[in-house]
Amino acid sequence: MSPTGFAGALRPRWRAGARLALLALCALVCAWLGLDPLAQAVAQASGGAAQAQKQPDKMFVEADQLVYDKDKNTVSAVGNARIYYQGRTLQADRVIYDRNTQRLYAEGHAKMINKDGNVIYGDRFDMTKDFREGFVESLRSTTTQKTYFSAPHAEITQGAISVYNKGTYTACAACADNPLKPPLWRVRAKRIIHNNDEHMIYYTDAWLEFLGLPIAYVPVFSSPDPTVKRKSGILMPETISSSELGFGVEVPVFWAMAPNYDLTWTPTYFVNEGFYNDFEWRHRLANGNYFIRANGIYETNPSLFPASPYGSGNNRFRGSISSQGEFQLDKYWKYGWNLTALTDKWYFWDYPFANPLGSSYYYSEAVSDAYLTGQGDNSYFDLRGFHFEGLDPRDIQETQPNVLVLDYNRLFDLDPAKTHGIGGDVQADFNLTSLSEQLASYSPVAGPGFNPQTQLFDPAVGLYEYCQNYRPGTNAGDCLLRGIGGEQTRTTADVSWQRKFVDPIGGAWTPFAFARLNGEWLDLNTSNSFTATNPNDAASYTFFNSNQTNFVGQASGVQGYVMPGIGLEYRYPILVNTKLGSLVVEPIGQIIARPNNLIGSNSLVNMDSQSLVFDESNLFAWNKYSGYDQFETGTRANYGGQATFNLNNGGYVNVIAGQSRQVAGPNGFDQPSAVNNGLASGLQTTASDYVGAVTVAPIPWLDFTAKGLFNTQNFEPDRLDIASDFNLGAWTGGVDFANYQAQPILGYYVPREGLSLNSRYQLTPHYFLQGSVTFDMSRQYYPPSLTGFTNAGPWAIASESLGAGYTDDCTSLLVNYSSVYEDIGTGTLVHNQIFMVQLQLRSLGDAKYQQTTYANGAQPIDR
Repeated sequence: MSPTGFAGALRPRWRAGARLALLALCALVCAWLGLDPLAQAVAQASGGAAQAQKQPDKMFVEADQLVYDKDKNTVSAVGNARIYYQGRTLQADRVIYDRNTQRLYAEGHAKMINKDGNVIYGDRFDMTKDFREGFVESLRSTTTQKTYFSAPHAEITQGAISVYNKGTYTACAACADNPLKPPLWRVRAKRIIHNNDEHMIYYTDAWLEFLGLPIAYVPVFSSPDPTVKRKSGILMPETISSSELGFGVEVPVFWAMAPNYDLTWTPTYFVNEGFYNDFEWRHRLANGNYFIRANGIYETNPSLFPASPYGSGNNRFRGSISSQGEFQLDKYWKYGWNLTALTDKWYFWDYPFANPLGSSYYYSEAVSDAYLTGQGDNSYFDLRGFHFEGLDPRDIQETQPNVLVLDYNRLFDLDPAKTHGIGGDVQADFNLTSLSEQLASYSPVAGPGFNPQTQLFDPAVGLYEYCQNYRPGTNAGDCLLRGIGGEQTRTTADVSWQRKFVDPIGGAWTPFAFARLNGEWLDLNTSNSFTATNPNDAASYTFFNSNQTNFVGQASGVQGYVMPGIGLEYRYPILVNTKLGSLVVEPIGQIIARPNNLIGSNSLVNMDSQSLVFDESNLFAWNKYSGYDQFETGTRANYGGQATFNLNNGGYVNVIAGQSRQVAGPNGFDQPSAVNNGLASGLQTTASDYVGAVTVAPIPWLDFTAKGLFNTQNFEPDRLDIASDFNLGAWTGGVDFANYQAQPILGYYVPREGLSLNSRYQLTPHYFLQGSVTFDMSRQYYPPSLTGFTNAGPWAIASESLGAGYTDDCTSLLVNYSSVYEDIGTGTLVHNQIFMVQLQLRSLGDAKYQQTTYANGAQPIDR
């Protein structure tokens, strides 16, 4: 019916005769109220809930009985009464409609379910007939987001505004065992107003309580209700403090300009340096999203920061701009970018909160790139441009390259019926790389100040004088050429074919063939030079581009080569079933034949193949070099095997091991080069070092992995990595250990060794402890007289952290302490300590306090 009257639909609980009598009574009531009695009787018989969904603008009633009081001019629905109107449902033991006041009164187990799913409980409801105005006594409200209001007296106005007098608000559910126990936290206020149209909650004279105890008072504040994901307004202010900036306060302002874009402005005032501004624009479109962030400051006292080369000097205007975005052109193609530009490389060090790259206080570089990527079922295309900006204090920006890279990959399946029985898979890879740098980049192997006894450089010798004596690339000289000064463009095409055959006894034979075509254009800049000042002794040193020709042999020209090859791989899996599980043993052999030398010519420039790690993952690779600048020659055999034991209880053991041997032709890995990457790789001898890895997971809660490179002379490990993780339910953790022997020819003068432990213990379902420690075991090889390290033993701590926390459905609290020893690039080992407390109250907001202190004179940053 329309809201001008009241009628009902009974539950079918009585005999047919009683139901007809009640329908007649209902019809009389409807007639008395001036309504259409036939329509209401039909609604009554067919069910109020179903009819209410079909006719939301009419009011329907279900009850055990309807009682009409002529003297009081009221109609009552008694016993399991339900009233449906415009998506709302009012339930109670008894609902009374007063014709004189045109109000509804609900009593006894009363509750109202709104159309948004929120539920209001109360001892008594006093509502207008359209449910838009009213009062509720002893209110308790539960929202669909699992937040809760309560008040001894509440008022509902305009159908959208709820006023809770002496109300409370929390996102913590009541304790199931003791509902009267206070929640972990709640806001208690003289008045709470919830505006559902604005989706805002307003508090007056509010206290924040924890476990019923008030801890913070705010006279007036507001917050979005839990349905709001983003809302314009002033965000939580924060304080910042550092020795150079002084004390500062930031007040973020968020402007939700439209559902798909917004702007955040964060003005900050520092006592020592003035106003700092940060703007972030975010925009989401149908096919992607992007953001632009710009921040900066005009410093009032720039001299507070160290002068060059220790800092920014007297630069007044300092800032950065960054942007990131990605858009989908269609289901195959997308493009995007990640850009960062800075006024100086010290900016993120002095203003770490401005850095979009991460939360660490130490940064090595800012990488900007733009890309276009296409992904098909059997093909891949990627075009990218890179710009690198060095942020380490020792970086020389002129040695950072600009790079353009194009990669294309395509896989073809050959049908033997259409290829004269050849069949198999054909893979084509194409790469084009073009780069340019102003200055050549050198790093030391040995040279002035190198002490053969300690295998260290004397700190008294400048950082920039290690590479003063260059030798030709045909010898292992004092320096390595990490990057050229000039321009290089290289195109490489790799084409390969392979097909697997299985013989009658189960052996798998895989013949393969490949060819690499390489073309290169080189134009070195031999005239540029750069003079740098050593921060340690203030002496100046000059780097010359002309010395790079000692490594690559020529300054310019066009070159190219072809390298074909063929090979055969054989695997024979053997299956053995035991009572404990199944064992698969698979011996593997591989032979690859290539010409002894490149067919053509190639420069010795190596820009993308400098990393060479020989392990079980590339034991059977056709070319063990990374990148495209280097390629194997001659004939090589790779052999080994793997075994997997699958246990019946779900655990398993896997072992893989093998060796590589240069069978014929020169071994390219034993030749000095611009970076000497093959000389300490384990492949430099005719019979390589052994590689192996074992993974043991005997039970679901424990796994152990060890992998290494072992010397052929005494089987001692040249490289060893061990990792283990366990999960005992409440207790989880892991151990990582690494030991790499010294590689002086690559610039690693002492062994690199470290141990890392981490663990977390769940004390209860809500409370936990966590911690980690990393030991820099390499410091035992550095005499304190040369390094200045006071903790130079085998158990020297590089980093440690200890934390405790609490988490449940409404609250998250983390208290954590961390300590890190880091070299900030000026020859000083800095002890960086961070104490952090982070509290998150679901639906209300979060707060964070972080204090960072540096030893050895570095600047502290406190947030």
